[in-house]
Amino acid sequence: MTQARESDFRLPPVFQLGYVVSDIERACEHYEATFGTGPFSPAVEVNMDGALLRGTPVDATIKVAFVQSGAVQIEFIQPLHGKNLYTEFLETRGEGIHHIAYQVEDMAGMKALFIEKAGEPVFCHDMGVMEFAYFDTSQIGGLMIELLHSKIPNN
Repeated sequence: MTQARESDFRLPPVFQLGYVVSDIERACEHYEATFGTGPFSPAVEVNMDGALLRGTPVDATIKVAFVQSGAVQIEFIQPLHGKNLYTEFLETRGEGIHHIAYQVEDMAGMKALFIEKAGEPVFCHDMGVMEFAYFDTSQIGGLMIELLHSKIPNN
């Protein structure tokens, strides 16, 4: 076995695991009843219009629900309409863990570092109160990496 050299690049602690599901209410109920995970937040629709999918703007809507599991947030995502990264995942792989997310303070700086290591973001959007960028790191481990930046100051 070849010894890997250690990188000088460090991600912050994992903030979130994102699951793509076809029926968010059913998924939340199942995880709550079967595994005692929850309660999940009420599922809400999110307008993703203007997000960039491989550089092209999309018009899409998703539904999301969240639950905290220790230090890690679990996010369920159900695509509702329009083409986006989540519809692609559901069509090609079915339901499952889609991404690991990291919360970052310096989005521009971290995106620049990721572009050097993993190429341009495949899906990104500045939603005003928060910004996200997905990088396709699925060739090893099967998951995307999402960078999240909250623009709401901590009180």
